[in-house]
Amino acid sequence: MNGNSSENITSGKQKKERFTSSGFILSAIGSSIGLGTMWKFPYITGKYGGAAFFLLFLVCLIIVGLPILLAEMTIGRGGRGNASSSLFKLTGKKYWGLFGFLSIITAFIIMSYYGVVAGWTLNYTVESFTGLLYGDSIDYKLKFVNFAAGYWPVVWQFIVMAITGFIIIKGVSSGIEKFNKIMIPGFLIILVILMIRSVTLPGASEGISFFLKPDFSKLNAESVLVALGHAFYSLSLGMGAMITYGAYVQKEQSLGKATLAIGSSNVLYAFIAGLVIFPTVFSYGLEPGEGVGLAFMALPAAFSQMSFGFFFGGLFFLLLAVAALTSAVSILEVPVAFAIDKWNWSRKKAAIIISTLCFLIGVPSALSVGGVLSEFTPFGMSVFDTVDFLASYVLTPIGGLIVTIFTGYVWKQAGVEAGLNGWWFKLWLLMLRVVVPISIIIVFLYSVGIINFG
Repeated sequence: MNGNSSENITSGKQKKERFTSSGFILSAIGSSIGLGTMWKFPYITGKYGGAAFFLLFLVCLIIVGLPILLAEMTIGRGGRGNASSSLFKLTGKKYWGLFGFLSIITAFIIMSYYGVVAGWTLNYTVESFTGLLYGDSIDYKLKFVNFAAGYWPVVWQFIVMAITGFIIIKGVSSGIEKFNKIMIPGFLIILVILMIRSVTLPGASEGISFFLKPDFSKLNAESVLVALGHAFYSLSLGMGAMITYGAYVQKEQSLGKATLAIGSSNVLYAFIAGLVIFPTVFSYGLEPGEGVGLAFMALPAAFSQMSFGFFFGGLFFLLLAVAALTSAVSILEVPVAFAIDKWNWSRKKAAIIISTLCFLIGVPSALSVGGVLSEFTPFGMSVFDTVDFLASYVLTPIGGLIVTIFTGYVWKQAGVEAGLNGWWFKLWLLMLRVVVPISIIIVFLYSVGIINFG
């Protein structure tokens, strides 16, 4: 055995590779700092109270996110399989395998539309660096609407799926790990460059104050539920990604330390992202709670007025693209790992077939955001919004709840596999049995509209 993922076991006829210790940490960080951190976190922070919301998110991450993260990685390493087979192997009960299969379906659905948004980031990266994104008197909202109304989103979605599939084909150590070892440090460098540019803009101090000086009077019950929800979603939980990655973790890896490293990195990247977004927003008189249009409609207007805006705008959208791709790799690996284990497919065959299916099923989502299917709203929402709602607000909470029940009540060896004992184990068990399930159920009820504050 050596330190480069040569510890192999056989699942069916397929040999499973292993992450190196650093490779696992970086790959898990790559999974967690996706568009949720770089795109969604800034605008919900702006909407729900700035610095006070950030502190609230940090607390929620600790009490809800980290316990589930550790549970998912523990299940993966204990079961040494995909999200379905791991639950089955650890209990011998087929119905637990079916519960695990729900996470695989969730990841597949998420990948179908996540590739669409990732495609937007690639398009804006190219247009920004080439200068095509900017010009005098451009209505950036209209520009995005016109882009979304055409067929280019489908082209960019295809490119995203092709890149993601290629990385998956290369394998765990030569593909996923190597990709993240390059991308995550590069990601941090880009973030720091953008942060320095942002905090030195005229009037940036107002944005810095908004993000760093908490005003707890801005918080309310809805803020708490949004923070709880984002703490859950920001770590890629409930979709089998961390269970799948956990299956590739070496036995010597401390999962407790890995959990802390991943959680801390998630907070660090979100913190720096805030120092990129809010000084820019306030410097150019934008609205911090702009919503989903902040990245693609509001910020381009700021970059168009900034010195060397094409360059800094290009870096920003490249940042979003890298975040999207590192998460996409972890999401796609979930159904690919299942196909390899279940049907004994080669990694290449599984990656090609699964990525192709995700692309085809995602085309309606790509064409529904202003495109030819924009008028098709069977549930009162576009296809994109419908699929996003199903995956993000229904399936992932259910997946997270399954993990907490399984680890907290069913699997008796969870503490041993996690490397916890004494009061640390008792605290973790208390969180999984009581605090986390209650939090997930409340967030779920809020998300589907049963609890409201109207």
